[in-house]
Amino acid sequence: MAALRSITSLPATASRSLLRASSSATPLLRSAAAAACTQIDQRRFDSAPAYGKPTTRIPDWGYYKSDKSEDSNKVIGYFMVGTMGALSAAAAKATVQDFLVNMSASADVLAMAKVEVALNSIPEGKNVIIKWRGKPIFIRHRTSDEIAEANNVKVSSLRDPQTDEERAKKPEWLVMIGVCTHLGCVPIGEAGDYGGWFCPCHGSHYDISGRIRKGPAPLNLEIPAYDFPNEETLVIG
Repeated sequence: MAALRSITSLPATASRSLLRASSSATPLLRSAAAAACTQIDQRRFDSAPAYGKPTTRIPDWGYYKSDKSEDSNKVIGYFMVGTMGALSAAAAKATVQDFLVNMSASADVLAMAKVEVALNSIPEGKNVIIKWRGKPIFIRHRTSDEIAEANNVKVSSLRDPQTDEERAKKPEWLVMIGVCTHLGCVPIGEAGDYGGWFCPCHGSHYDISGRIRKGPAPLNLEIPAYDFPNEETLVIG
């Protein structure tokens, strides 16, 4: 036992040397030396450094930890994300709206977009030509005989089938764009084989409803957008 205590008091290198030197000794002595070396190594690894502080220091993150519950933190996070999304959407909308406003027509262009016509200045059975958006507009104050003639046409026989009701909101007023649908010429009113309009450039004949009846034109004269705000006023556009 005294020998064992003396072995355990030796440093690790000395104990290992002693263990090698005692390899020829008795089995009891060898086992005692091995146990002493193991104890020395364990004590060496478990001991603290010489300056008395641990070599590895784990930081304390408790200062950053919220005192509120997990659900409360989620609500705040969702609220912040939703608020930022709403602000971003509002900014995007304002940007797009400003862009569209800058791209829209100016006041003088909008003023030309609509034309107002006094109907009481057009006598029955007469045509009037006005200019709208750079195009001629034919306005015809039709008689009752002309209306009856337009309605008596067999629609199925037409190249571009349209009834007179589809072309005139009010039977007595026919409003059309005065551009031939063949090559863009301007037809002559109260002319042609059908008493309507005639294009002398290539010989297209239109009837009293502005429908193509003869010649190379493929379609009827176009009807613009128009309305009657009252009985005596026509607004085109």
